[in-house]
This record gives sequence, structure tokens and C-alpha cells, in this order.
Amino acid sequence: MQVQNLFEAEVYHTILKRIDRLTPQSQRLWGKMTVSQMLKHCQEAFKVPLSSKPLPRHPLGILIGWMMKDSLYNDKPWKKNLPTSRNFIITEEPDFNTAKHELLSMLQAFHDKGQAGIGDKVHPLFGKLTSERWGKSMWKHLDHHLQQFGV
Repeated sequence: MQVQNLFEAEVYHTILKRIDRLTPQSQRLWGKMTVSQMLKHCQEAFKVPLSSKPLPRHPLGILIGWMMKDSLYNDKPWKKNLPTSRNFIITEEPDFNTAKHELLSMLQAFHDKGQAGIGDKVHPLFGKLTSERWGKSMWKHLDHHLQQFGV
């Protein structure tokens, strides 16, 4: 697996096309989320680098986050059914079209800000990430979930 960077135009446009292939009938290949919940879950992830105020570090992240940090942006695929932060668990069933539109808007905002606009923000669990690592980690997260739904 070659990790790509969402700040690159071609990579960004490829992800847009993959998201566009999702439908309300898209079925998961693993996990528990519906397609609408996955779209909302990915929005929650984008809120971290797009936030204008720093998020507090999670105590567990301070202790062991550094040991797992490379997995965010290295070339090794994520395992299926990994645990997620409680903040990122979506229990309601969002409207598919709304969730898809909102994710695409957040993705565009991330891409439009560019590496300079995102800067070296702090991830609550993994600590400070360079803008390049944000671009790679956000691609890897989207890629993981798009594969989960077969696109």
C-alpha cells in the first residue's frame, strides 16, 4: 500500500470520485457502521485538523500515543475493526445525502487550506503532526473506510 497525500490534486480528485460512488445501499465488508454512519465518522476525523482551536491531549495519548503514531501515515494498511475514540462513534443513523455532502465540504475545506493552512496541529491522541503527515493520515483514514464499503 502506498500512502498518498490529500493535499495533492490528483489524490484529492481520486478520493472525491470514490466517495461519489457510495450510495445509500452501499454495504460494509466489515465492521458495524452503516455507510451513513461512516460518512459522519469521517467528518468527525476532519474536525481535528480543521479546528481553529487546539484540542486537549488525551491522557492515554500522552502515555502511549507516540508508539502508534507512525501507523497513521506509514504504508502499512490499518487492520479491520480497530477500536475508535468515543467521540468518533456514530450511533444515530444520519441522512445519507446530508452526510455525504458535509463530508465532501469538509474534504474540500481541508484540501483548500493546503499544507500551509493546516500547519503542524496537535492530534489529541498522537500529538503534533506535520501538515504532510496530516495529509497522509487523513487520506489513509478515508481510504480505509472507502475500502470498508467497497469503493
